[in-house]
Amino acid sequence: MMMEEETTIMAAISTLRPSQLSDLNFSIFSLSFRHRRRLCHLLSSPCLFFLTLHRLHTLTLPQKTLLIARHLVFSLHYLTRHFQSPPPRLPNPYTAINHRDLDTILLLLFLCEAYHDNPEALERPHAEWRQVLTSICSNTTLKITGITGGIFDGAALIPYIEMVTRCKRLVGIMGSGGKEGKEVAASPAAVVALPAVEVRGGGVECVICKEEMREGRDVCKFPCQHLFHWMCILPWLKKRNTCPCCRFQLPSDDIFGEIQRLWGVLVKAGGKSLDDDWS
Repeated sequence: MMMEEETTIMAAISTLRPSQLSDLNFSIFSLSFRHRRRLCHLLSSPCLFFLTLHRLHTLTLPQKTLLIARHLVFSLHYLTRHFQSPPPRLPNPYTAINHRDLDTILLLLFLCEAYHDNPEALERPHAEWRQVLTSICSNTTLKITGITGGIFDGAALIPYIEMVTRCKRLVGIMGSGGKEGKEVAASPAAVVALPAVEVRGGGVECVICKEEMREGRDVCKFPCQHLFHWMCILPWLKKRNTCPCCRFQLPSDDIFGEIQRLWGVLVKAGGKSLDDDWS
């Protein structure tokens, strides 16, 4: 039985065109393969493994939550790319998160996965964990990356969705990722990317200052097509990342606000109400 989060993701994905679904499958296959290869490298090196395990044990709960949240945002970018207009550029997996943090995240998630599938496996002394995890990893690598027989068939998509669901639930359980509906500032990069357009025809009112935008004047255009005076919208975006007219959300540098924004993209794409989906 699928969890509610998995149902939400599948509902969104079911609306994709065949070409979009193929692109999504391939990008997730590539990312999953790189991450699985990184995990295998981690498990094959005793020194790297125990250094990463030590770091994991020394991290506080908020620090672990933040790492998982960062990985969740990164993962949601892949799932939501085709539901955003214009489609954002995919982040580079090795510049978005450094190797040290990536190793810690991958080990933490793999430990959760191993414990979920076989709790007794982690009851052994920590000194034996690398051997145990290596065995589990070798038995699941081909299945997870979808390269059995050398043929890519999209088999990485379901494990990826399960990983996103697990991360979302862990963030919710391990730490309150901020209040739902909390106002966050728009990302400076997103603000800089907003285009300036020339007002044509006149008669358009800026909803912030309630004054008419004069014909020929350059104004700010949101992806939702709404227009605002630059001098009006910039102070607004320093406090909130939403369109004053329709509540369309721009990207934010607030990690938990970005999780809510990207999850909202999936909920909307699947034809559900965000109020019904957040628990």
